[in-house]
Amino acid sequence: MADDAPLADPQPQERRRLVFWPGGLSARLLLITALVVVLANAIIVPVLLATRQREWLSDRVAAGELASFVVAGVGGPTPAGKVTEPLKQQILASAGLVAVDVQAQGVMRSVLAPAKPVRAVYLIDLRQQDPLSSLSATLQTLFGGGDRMVLVADRPHYIPGDLVRVLAPDGPLRSILLADLGELLIGALFTSAMAGALVYLFLNFFLVRPMQRITRSMERFRADPEDPAAEIEPSGRRDEIGRAEVELGRMQEDLRAALTSRARLAALGLAVAKINHEMRNMLTSAQIASERLAASGDPVVAGVLPRLERALDRAVTLATSVLDFGKAEEPPPSPRPTPLKPAVEAAAEDAQLAAGRITLANAVDARAQVLADPDQLHRILVNLMRNAREAIDGEGGRGGGTLTVDLAVEDGVSLVRVADDGPGLPERARTNLFQPFLGSGRKGGAGLGLAISRELAQAHGGDLTLAETTKRGTVFELRLPGAPDPLPA
Repeated sequence: MADDAPLADPQPQERRRLVFWPGGLSARLLLITALVVVLANAIIVPVLLATRQREWLSDRVAAGELASFVVAGVGGPTPAGKVTEPLKQQILASAGLVAVDVQAQGVMRSVLAPAKPVRAVYLIDLRQQDPLSSLSATLQTLFGGGDRMVLVADRPHYIPGDLVRVLAPDGPLRSILLADLGELLIGALFTSAMAGALVYLFLNFFLVRPMQRITRSMERFRADPEDPAAEIEPSGRRDEIGRAEVELGRMQEDLRAALTSRARLAALGLAVAKINHEMRNMLTSAQIASERLAASGDPVVAGVLPRLERALDRAVTLATSVLDFGKAEEPPPSPRPTPLKPAVEAAAEDAQLAAGRITLANAVDARAQVLADPDQLHRILVNLMRNAREAIDGEGGRGGGTLTVDLAVEDGVSLVRVADDGPGLPERARTNLFQPFLGSGRKGGAGLGLAISRELAQAHGGDLTLAETTKRGTVFELRLPGAPDPLPA
């Protein structure tokens, strides 16, 4: 039925941006630079207008003081009434004022009064103006209409007294402020464009272009890691950009090495898969032959046959394990109490210590046990012993050596120490000791033994580490969780 059909997953919708925000770094840098410069001018322009208004108002107060001089000069010692009203109005008009008051010794006196009473709309006291009140007065003048009266108070500068007050229309001041605002805005736009362009070009040259160069290198490397052109060449800068270039170059080298290692692992897995197929056929024939030998009834053959069967089984297991390692699918261990002393002796036999005239000093107690998968423990010990034998055999002019194995229990952890008296590991082998294809200490070695052994140890919940390596020998420590009870006496 149609109702039973599964619903299709909704397609993800792109989130719409509430404001315009460009995607490229260059465009964002240009936009941010322009916004910062405009914001800076938006702060400076009101300050300049407030300064212009204060200058204009101070000029009006000075004009009022000069007008009071004129009135005092005309009247002389006679009463102020000698100055005619038309002359007062002419003086006020020439000064751009409506009235002038002077306060001396606590008494306010009207020096020049208007022809008819006029009421001031707002007061500006130049004696007590701070930056905030100055900006507020400027905005009030600009957006107040331009047909109001402003009362200005200030200290006298030319005449004796305590205070001078002048009443003036704010229309001329508003016109001046508007004209200055237009000029300042044009200047601000020009300086914003010039400063923004210079800052943008400077940052684009020192920041954006190097980042674009790094980005292109990353994109080309992602598309083709083997492309020589994808490798970034450090510019030699000592800042964060230079450090990013150096670290990117190192990361590209590490990734190339890792990709090469993975390619070799893939090739090894394919080769082992083919070898494993052929080896199984050969081992099947060998097992059939061993069964026929078992039927012969020879006691010597019967004593050797179990060892042969174990060797055949381990050969199949090792081939399969190498294939699994190449596929990164190592089977999980099945830990159980395992006697360590016979496991060490069996591993020494498979590692052919006697062929290299290596003496095994098995210091493990006969009853001691460890919690481990027997087959995987055998592989770990064989790898460690074989490496020790090859290191001692590779030391020219030496007649043999000693390999010592002991067991200690620390805080519920079994610590198996495998020590040899060989020449020690070379420096190049220590750096990548447990890395496949990189940690081999001998020429022609694949470097898989220690890598597989450590992976098996870590699968048990433990670890395999290099405890010591000098010219007098090398010590590896195998840590296995748990400490099983020893075998009964």
